[in-house]
Amino acid sequence: MARHLITSALPYINGIKHLGNMVGSMLPADVYSRYLRQRGHEVLYICATDEHGTPAELAAKAAGQSVEQFCAEQHDAQKAIYDGFALSFDYFGRSSSQQNREITQEFARELQANGFIEERAIRQVYSIADGRFLPDRYIEGTCPHCGYDKARGDQCENCTRLLDPTDLINPRSAVSGSTELEVRETSHLFLLQSKLAGEVEAWIDEHGKDWPTLASSIARKWLTEGLNDRAITRDLDWGVPVPADVWPEMAAQGKVFYVWFDAPIEYIGATKEWSDADPANRDWKSWWYEATDVRYTEFMAKDNVPFHTVMFPATQLGTRAPWKKVDYVKAFNWLNYYGGKFSTSQKHGIFTDAALELLPADYWRYFLMANAPESDDTSFSWELFSATVNKDLADTLGNFVNRVLSFSLKRFGDTVPAGAELGEAEAALGAEVAGLLAEYQGHLDTLQFRKAAQALRALWSAGNVYLETKAPWLEIKTDEAAAALTLRTAMQLIHLYGVVSAPFIPASSAAMRAVFADDTAAEPGWISQEQATALEFVPAGTGFAVPPVLFAKITDDDLAAWRERFGAQ
Repeated sequence: MARHLITSALPYINGIKHLGNMVGSMLPADVYSRYLRQRGHEVLYICATDEHGTPAELAAKAAGQSVEQFCAEQHDAQKAIYDGFALSFDYFGRSSSQQNREITQEFARELQANGFIEERAIRQVYSIADGRFLPDRYIEGTCPHCGYDKARGDQCENCTRLLDPTDLINPRSAVSGSTELEVRETSHLFLLQSKLAGEVEAWIDEHGKDWPTLASSIARKWLTEGLNDRAITRDLDWGVPVPADVWPEMAAQGKVFYVWFDAPIEYIGATKEWSDADPANRDWKSWWYEATDVRYTEFMAKDNVPFHTVMFPATQLGTRAPWKKVDYVKAFNWLNYYGGKFSTSQKHGIFTDAALELLPADYWRYFLMANAPESDDTSFSWELFSATVNKDLADTLGNFVNRVLSFSLKRFGDTVPAGAELGEAEAALGAEVAGLLAEYQGHLDTLQFRKAAQALRALWSAGNVYLETKAPWLEIKTDEAAAALTLRTAMQLIHLYGVVSAPFIPASSAAMRAVFADDTAAEPGWISQEQATALEFVPAGTGFAVPPVLFAKITDDDLAAWRERFGAQ
């Protein structure tokens, strides 16, 4: 089987992430990873907290902590939430690790040796009130392109345009709020992307032709506008330091690398962290260096696309080393909250910790993937969330499982009934289920998550249609063996649902599989088309137990309380 390397955009360290962050990177990466593992592939899913840069320093200052302490605590807090969402990382690292520091510095040395880094004197904003040069993100103001009044000095969060601090209208210090700013001369290292532009374009031509339109169009837009040289150092106290063996003066001045230089390298750094934890059995280089047998898939929201499709590949190409580059970029649009943006900085929307306080992870996992912002921005509303949960999870799946098991327990006891031989209805059901499973599998293979959710929902619906058509509560009045066959077949569907639903709703899937005494809650293998057609997974006579309600319905009182707590406009 193929070896699959999967990464999702690194969640930034400055606070708990919102649902938009979850659906735009980590959750779809987890769904895909789980699916591939079930299909028998070797999978390495790597992620980490992104801990360097201006916001980390500002957040630590606001919390009254050292940046080291703040980052350590926030890493643990974020990891606990991702565990709550059942994200199946093989390793969740930290960009402040020693491994990432060493690899980032080695990248810089190689780029310098190959003539792709240059030291330049530049004019940079200096805050008189703060007594320091201000890195780009320490400067806020109005975007000259879209008018957003909280744009940062490196990029506008609203329109995603890259900026220089001097582009901002009415700039101010993000540290003190002071407008007493002036421009002074300082020195920084620049990555000479202009010298690599042709190579990057050729690489995108070769590898990006099969990417989703969202990812490829953003990458090509950058190339069309021109790939400019970019400063890759900053005046900060926290970050990967410039190596003194190559740039002694800059190291003495305390220069550190720009967070967007070292953050993508952390994918490699985190893999080495994973490997170093068990070096006898893990080889990080086999995934990243001359890794011709690895298929590498990245998941990210659209604002991260330029850095992963242009800047990081340029960095890798410039080292002249055989680093593994991304094969497929799955990019997402934004999930909005009642038409307005989810925002960590503005604390607008539903955050992942609060979501888990309200309902178990499977509710959120299914809803988010069924409404994933793939082709366009989508909008969260409590009304849509309630309708999806109640119709798909509670009524279609949960009610089917409960009806089948409760009725069979009442009429035939706590073992799977035998009943008659499979008939025409069961043969037709098996063919339908196999076709739907193939459709579902095809959508997951091509990373079309909304379509996959639709196919999964159709699989669940097929069981309900079969149950209503056969009506075992009527059959049992005249033909007990026929009713037993219907219930036995429905139980085969419960087992199938427990297997194939696992990428989306892992906890509920485990509960469905654990219904049967001979089954297991361990992660299952996939179901073949032949097995789906036959619908013979659980033998007659196997013991079973009726599980607690899989999905509770959301009530009007729930909706009213949540709208009041989180706002609904």
